[in-house]
Amino acid sequence: VKGISVVLPGCICWQCVCSDTTSPGGCCAGHCAGLLPEPSLASTGISQLSLQWPWGAGSLGVSQTMCSQASFPPLQVKRSRSKGGLAGPDGTKSVFGQMCAKMSSFNPDSLLLPHRVWKVKFVGESVDDCGGGYSESIAEICEELQNGLTPLLIVTPNGRDESGANRDCYLFNPAARAPVHSSMFRFLGVLLGIAIRTGSPLSLSLAEPVWKQLAGMSLTIADLSEVDKDFIPGLMYIRDNEATSEEFEAMSLPFTVPSASGQDIQLSSKYTHITLDNRAEYVRLAINYRLHEFDEQVAAVREGMARVVPVPLLSLFTGYELETMVCGSPDIPLHLLKSVATYKGIEPSASLIQWFWEVMESFSNTERSLFLRFVWGRTRLPRTIADFRGRDFVIQVLDKYNPPDHFLPESYTCFFLLKLPRYSCKQVLEEKLKYAIHFCKSIDTDDYARIALTGEPAADDSSDDSDNEDVDSFASDSTQDYLTGH
Repeated sequence: VKGISVVLPGCICWQCVCSDTTSPGGCCAGHCAGLLPEPSLASTGISQLSLQWPWGAGSLGVSQTMCSQASFPPLQVKRSRSKGGLAGPDGTKSVFGQMCAKMSSFNPDSLLLPHRVWKVKFVGESVDDCGGGYSESIAEICEELQNGLTPLLIVTPNGRDESGANRDCYLFNPAARAPVHSSMFRFLGVLLGIAIRTGSPLSLSLAEPVWKQLAGMSLTIADLSEVDKDFIPGLMYIRDNEATSEEFEAMSLPFTVPSASGQDIQLSSKYTHITLDNRAEYVRLAINYRLHEFDEQVAAVREGMARVVPVPLLSLFTGYELETMVCGSPDIPLHLLKSVATYKGIEPSASLIQWFWEVMESFSNTERSLFLRFVWGRTRLPRTIADFRGRDFVIQVLDKYNPPDHFLPESYTCFFLLKLPRYSCKQVLEEKLKYAIHFCKSIDTDDYARIALTGEPAADDSSDDSDNEDVDSFASDSTQDYLTGH
């Protein structure tokens, strides 16, 4: 068999909570009771497999009744942008930490919705979440996971040493073992499951060995070398060293192994130092520790994923395929964006539209990611056209801007809408668009804009919020520049 397409039955849960109990195979085809086997492609002779989730591109997999009854949990979170961006102990005051603490308010139905899972209110920010706030919260969470505000992820040893592969990738932190960390890893798993279910990618740069373990695969020595190129050569030096017993003892090598986080781990209570007699045992224990040091964290993440997707079926995929389902591609293909673009107030063949796409073509992938953050609150595109779920990218050209070259573009992230003045030339369009995407990465200036327009402060339900004091002066100046085009 060269290829096979599997369509799962129309159920919404694999834990005996089904919207369609009459589907073939009964309740979730038996896999909620652990009856569904985990087929190996190699053993079945299948060289290529396409798995179509009932809640994926082809079908929402959620009944209309459920969609109408399930409501978005309204969540209030506060961004830590001032005072050095402090996120509290263990990152509990980060957006990720606050969302994790509110996970108890998530009911099973909301986690199974096909689009978004919660409605967010950023304290001190005038954002009416019609989808843009949700996307912004996801983008903010992905940033926090990788900028040190939370303790869950660490840069690879190769990244710390600036050598080898996967230098820009992250691993689970093996030292994060406290109960609060386990809860955070479970919430991370929920986010990964939501990304698979909704087709909305997460901007996470996890190393390939992480994805392999999440897919249920065991790590190998080759995987260790992918993230820590010096580990295996160091063990080989100890194993094959031809020094005498006296010379070996003179080296005074401790019976410890550096973990992925850089901590020295004592491998045995029996030995304190490596000798000629115990070095084989040392190499065995060191490799075994590094192959399994993430097991606890992986188990917690998979536990969280199991609340949203059928984790046993992930064994059908490779680590790379799972990464693609969760994160999409870091590259932003313009042909995919063009295919969902619609235009208001202008024809697609107009010069302004042609200039726009030429400017987008000239953008680096980083700039394209910033553009998506500006217009949609996301940093990556969905995997396929179907994953857009009918949402068009709307470009609207208005003549209210006069003179147009003095104004910047406007965006409405909830509606994937970009409003453009009728610029006079391509150079002006490129200049204004670049300014907008670099200096308005987040939807956090609504109140400042109203102050600049009306001269009166907008109503704020958190007027005593001191965390915004150090950005007020900058925001008022930058907003005035935005409104005048300077």
